[in-house]
Amino acid sequence: MDFKEKRDKKLDSRKSMTDTTPLLDSTHQNQRHSYYRFNSFPISNSFAVEMTTNILPRQLRSVFLGVDVGTGSARAGLFNEDGKLLGSASSPIQIWKDGDCVEQSSTDIWLAICTAVKMACALGSVSKEEVKGLGFAATCSLVAVDSEGEPVTVSWSGDTRRNIIVWMDHRAVKQAERINASNSPVLQYCGGGVSPEMEPPKSLLDRSGGIVSFSVTAPFAGAFSPLVILLASSGSGSLLWVKENLQESWSMVFRWMDLSDWLTYKATGDDTRSLCTTVCKWTYLGHAHMQQINEKDSCAMESCGWDDGFWEEIGLGDLVDGHHAKIGRSVAFPGHALGSGLTPHAAKELGLMAGTPVGTALIDAHAGGVGVMESVPASDSESIVDEDAISRRMVLVCGTSTCHMAVSRTKLFIPGVWGPFWSAMVPEYWLTEGGQSATGSLLDHIIENHVASPHLANRAASRRISIFDLLNEILESMKQDEGSPFIAALTNDMHILPDFHGNRSPIADPKSKGMISGLTLDTGEKQLALLYLATVQGIAYGTRHIVEHCNANGHMVRTHFLILLVFS
Repeated sequence: MDFKEKRDKKLDSRKSMTDTTPLLDSTHQNQRHSYYRFNSFPISNSFAVEMTTNILPRQLRSVFLGVDVGTGSARAGLFNEDGKLLGSASSPIQIWKDGDCVEQSSTDIWLAICTAVKMACALGSVSKEEVKGLGFAATCSLVAVDSEGEPVTVSWSGDTRRNIIVWMDHRAVKQAERINASNSPVLQYCGGGVSPEMEPPKSLLDRSGGIVSFSVTAPFAGAFSPLVILLASSGSGSLLWVKENLQESWSMVFRWMDLSDWLTYKATGDDTRSLCTTVCKWTYLGHAHMQQINEKDSCAMESCGWDDGFWEEIGLGDLVDGHHAKIGRSVAFPGHALGSGLTPHAAKELGLMAGTPVGTALIDAHAGGVGVMESVPASDSESIVDEDAISRRMVLVCGTSTCHMAVSRTKLFIPGVWGPFWSAMVPEYWLTEGGQSATGSLLDHIIENHVASPHLANRAASRRISIFDLLNEILESMKQDEGSPFIAALTNDMHILPDFHGNRSPIADPKSKGMISGLTLDTGEKQLALLYLATVQGIAYGTRHIVEHCNANGHMVRTHFLILLVFS
C-alpha cells in the first residue's frame, strides 16, 4: 500500500469516528484518555516554526488544535503527535464591568477564537488539512442564546451583545442564599451550598444587588496545556437572577449554556453538554449514570442526572420542560467526538476543514488539572505503578483566581469546598474543588492602584522586564540592606487577608472582605514591594487553609503541582 492509500485510509477511519455522538459509555475509555493525554503536554512561550527549503511536497502531519478562552483573551495552540508546540497565538476579548456585574459577548469571543486559530496556523506553518482534531476549554461563564442561536442580553443595559454572565460576576448573592436555604440533597455535592459564581443563582437576583469594578489581564493560557488556566464558577443563581430581573430576556432564551459547551455547539451544531461543566457548575449528578452505563447503551441515553425537584423548589421548574432541552438533554464525557465534527460554516470561519473532529469540552481549570494530575514527576517514579498516587496530589491552577483540585476513589463531602463531582475531571474519580476567587486579579489590583505603580511600570518597560521581576529585585535589595535572614521576614508587620472578592473555600462566604494590616504614610516603591510580597503570602496562607481543611476531611494530599498563568 503506497503512502496516499495509507493516508486516505487513516483519514477515512478518523472521519468514521464522528458519525455518531458517543455519550456516557465505558466503552469509550480509550478515546477519553487519549483526549486527556493530549491536554497534558507542557507548552512553551516560544514558537517552533517549521521551515521548508526544498520544493517537494511536504508530508502531511497529524496536528491537534487546542483552544482556551480565559477571562481576557482567547488562545490557540497547535501540537504534533509528540506533544511539540508548533504554533500558538492569542487574541483579546472584550469585557464589561459594572460593580458586581461582569459581562461578555459570545460573538466577540468567537471572533477572537477565529483570529487566534488563524494566527497560530500561520505561525506554525500548519495547513488546515493537517489539523486532525480540536478541543475547547473555557471559563465557566453563562451564555444565553435564542432558538436561532443568536445572543440574548443578560445585561441591565439591554445591550444585545452582552449575552454572557462572566464567571466572576457576583450579582446573584441573594439568589444563592435563597437556593441554599432549600436544603436540597443536591447541595451536598456543592460543598453544602451553591456559590453566586455558579449558574443557578445568576438566573435569579433582585434589583438591589451591589457592584464593584476592577480589571484583569489574562494573556496566555491553554485548554491545550496544563500550564496556564483560569478558574471559573457555576449557575442556578445566575439563571434565577435573570428570571427575576430580565423577564423579556428570560422568555427569549432557548438555550442556557456554559461557555465551553456553547463553543462546541457553535463549532458542530451538536447541543451535547460536557459532564465536566454540568456536574461542576449546574448541580448535575454525574454519578447517576454509573449504574446505567453498565446496563444500557449510553449513546441512546438522555441525561439522567438532573434533580427536577431541586429546580422546581428554587423556582426554575420551567427549565426541566422538554426533557431539559434548555439546560442539557444529553451529556457526554470530555473528549468524545461530537456530531459530524466542524460544520462547513464554522470551518470556514476558523480556516479549517469541515468535518474536523471536535471533542466534548472541559472547563479551563479542569483541562489543566487533568493534564498535570495524571503526569508523573521524574522524582516520583514509584507512582507509575501506584494507582493511589493520584489521590495524594493537589493541582493548583492559578490565574485570575486559583482552583485547588484533588481527586479520590471514594466521595468525600467537605463543608465549604465544592464537590464531590464524579468523573468531572479524571475519569471515575471523585473531584474535590477548592478555590480562591481573586489571586492574580488581586495582585493586579494591589499593584495597579498604588501611586508608585506607573513609575515602576515605566522602569520595568525600559528594561524589558515585567513589573513583577522589578518588584522581586527591590525585595532582594531590601533583604540585603536590612540584613534580613530571608525575604519573607520583610513583612513581619504587614499582613493581608486576600478575600477581596469573597471567600470561595473553605469559609464559602461571598460577602467576606479583604484587609490590609500594617500600613504607614509611606507611598514609595519599597512600600509597594512589601504590599506585593504580603499579598503573595496571604494567597499562600489561603491555600494552606484549603489543603489542611481537605486533609482534615478525608484527603491525603502530599504533593502539590502549581500551574501558573503569566500576567503581562
